[in-house]
Amino acid sequence: MADLPLLENIGNVYKRMSHAAMRAGRNPEDIKLIAVTKTVDIVRITQAVDAGLRIFGESRVQESQKKISHFAFRIPNCKIEWHLIGHLQKNKAKTAIELFDMIQSIDSLELAETLNKHAEKMGKTQRILLQVKLSDETTKHGILKENLISLIRQVIKLKNLDLRGLMTIPPYFENPENARPYFRELRELRDNINELRVTGYALRELSMGMTNDFEVAIEEGATMVRIGTAIFGERE
Repeated sequence: MADLPLLENIGNVYKRMSHAAMRAGRNPEDIKLIAVTKTVDIVRITQAVDAGLRIFGESRVQESQKKISHFAFRIPNCKIEWHLIGHLQKNKAKTAIELFDMIQSIDSLELAETLNKHAEKMGKTQRILLQVKLSDETTKHGILKENLISLIRQVIKLKNLDLRGLMTIPPYFENPENARPYFRELRELRDNINELRVTGYALRELSMGMTNDFEVAIEEGATMVRIGTAIFGERE
């Protein structure tokens, strides 16, 4: 059973999401909440599931294995989605395909081809997002925007990958308004790709926005927000 502070946190996040969506003239139901469970233990995740959360994001393949297998056996009739939102190394690609419903952090053709190969062997169509690097920070991963269309044209040829959209991580700012140009730029990139009909179908998903700036991200078009601290509290 979920504890009261966690329920309150989740309710507050949903309220803030709804208000941000309505300010932008959007339907709140069009935005998915991804609860980021990096360093969060199984007990707390169980409480979040009991509170109604169904999509969880993990940053590291190795840390997520025990959690994902636990919930696969615990509630087999309740569909929980797991998204990989952290950087993925090629040597972890096979395990990532086995574990995750969506991989949000594809940043090279080489990684995409490796994932496609493992997905084909498993008979799986893997949902993915491409991570776009919009800042100059050396610690951030992602494809540069000038190389994005070229990468998309190559990725959509890979039969066992299902490209759904784009993801980005802007720099951290105390004032979330400073992140707005990055979110707007990702939306404009997505819209331009759709207008050019690069894929032959519309890319829908924009995964952007975290605890400090998710309301601004929603106002700029986010369809997925990745929130950890506002739900589970500060990491220990």
